[in-house]
Amino acid sequence: MIGWVADHRRHHAFSDRDGDPHSPWLFGTSPVALARGFWHAHMGWLFGRDKTNVDRFAPDLAADRDLRVVDRLFPLWVVLSLLLPAVLGGLLTLSWWGALTAFLWAGLARISFQHHVTWSVNSICHMIGERPFASRDRSANFWPLAILSMGESWHNTHHADPTSARHGVLRGQLDVSARVIWAFEKLGWAWNVRWPTAKRLAALAR
Repeated sequence: MIGWVADHRRHHAFSDRDGDPHSPWLFGTSPVALARGFWHAHMGWLFGRDKTNVDRFAPDLAADRDLRVVDRLFPLWVVLSLLLPAVLGGLLTLSWWGALTAFLWAGLARISFQHHVTWSVNSICHMIGERPFASRDRSANFWPLAILSMGESWHNTHHADPTSARHGVLRGQLDVSARVIWAFEKLGWAWNVRWPTAKRLAALAR
């Protein structure tokens, strides 16, 4: 978890330039280079040796005792998220077949699908889409991913105003993540939330 935050902060610091851990533009603009870049941005970067320095990009999280415990137990959360659906499927159907299908669909398939949606924000949303706001990179808003990514595919908006809690700021842009944050704020579970303002958006518009 802490490593993911460090990767994300590094991505913003060097977006689509040398140092970006997952830009699709690092190898050039020829068709072959873009194919290689797409693979790299989508998931190839996960298998490379270029690891982000957590102490440089996420020292605040690394210093938080509670977050370190959650981070250290991450493998446990993954195992539980795979086993619990299998156990539930087996109990509901009283069969090993029910346990197996629940493990495959509510476990492996769910995690795989969710990861590919997330990776698509790294790859597709830096290659295709609209760029209504000024940013230093090639981040773009790609509407077909909006619901699946819970609003994360309004990626140009995120890069133009990275501390904003809402990415879907234009009319018709669904942003489920923003609604969850809004609800958490109302419940007192989140505070100091930074919401976009009309003045800020006007300043960022191209």
